Amino acid sequence: MPQSKRPLKAYGNLEFLNGPEARTIRILAEYHEPLARFRKYGIKNSIVFFGSARSIDHQHLKTNTKNPTPMQLRLAEYYEDAVELARRLTEWAMKDKSRGQRYYICTGGGPGMMEAANKGAYLAGGKSIGMNISLPMEQLPNPYITEELKFEFHYFFIRKFWFAYLAKAMVIMPGGFGTLDELMEVLTLIQTHKLRKNMPIVVFGSEFWNEVVDFKTLVKWGTINAEDLNLFHFSDSVDDAFEYLVRRIDEGSSLKTKKNIGSGILFRKQ
Repeated sequence: MPQSKRPLKAYGNLEFLNGPEARTIRILAEYHEPLARFRKYGIKNSIVFFGSARSIDHQHLKTNTKNPTPMQLRLAEYYEDAVELARRLTEWAMKDKSRGQRYYICTGGGPGMMEAANKGAYLAGGKSIGMNISLPMEQLPNPYITEELKFEFHYFFIRKFWFAYLAKAMVIMPGGFGTLDELMEVLTLIQTHKLRKNMPIVVFGSEFWNEVVDFKTLVKWGTINAEDLNLFHFSDSVDDAFEYLVRRIDEGSSLKTKKNIGSGILFRKQ
């Protein structure tokens, strides 16, 4: 008589879990696993930095590039601005020791401007989040992310959800297609009232951004309203960006307290 062998349970069947039939399960996993970790570490608020993965600081630029272009040098300045802004914001978020770290710098987890922001939080002695994405060119997580807050996503849209859900402010550094995509999606969500919370957005580097997107032309042609330009704030200095973000975050926090708004259904005890 043949010996009976117990079959694999469905959740232990890796061939199934990695196949097309289990795509919805994998999507839910990228929702629930970060949720469980954010709950575990009590993280409800972030300040998100977006920007180019291709920028490096002056030191590495001089070491790796013989004749850097003016644009590369300017991007290196923006990199260092991102480090300093993230450092100041993290120090501010940690100034009341009794309340712990109130806001966490959050990035896409990769190199460039993402690394710069995580580095700034690291230099301030704070924790920061990195939401890396698996790409064909193998974007590796930068070394400044707090280990327990390091994430690896497959699905862009779930990753974007977590950026938007936790964010209490955003900083848009110079970047490429990905940065443009993230900026435009958030602006669309705010414009259409899908995001209803206070969300100050700093677009850093008017020299760069005014060449890339002429927002005033959108108003001129009537494709957006003039007041839509108030959805974000251009900034060219760390001092200005820091002061604007802190003021707007504090205003939003006061408004939330007055209205007695909860921190989100996802984080309430069931």
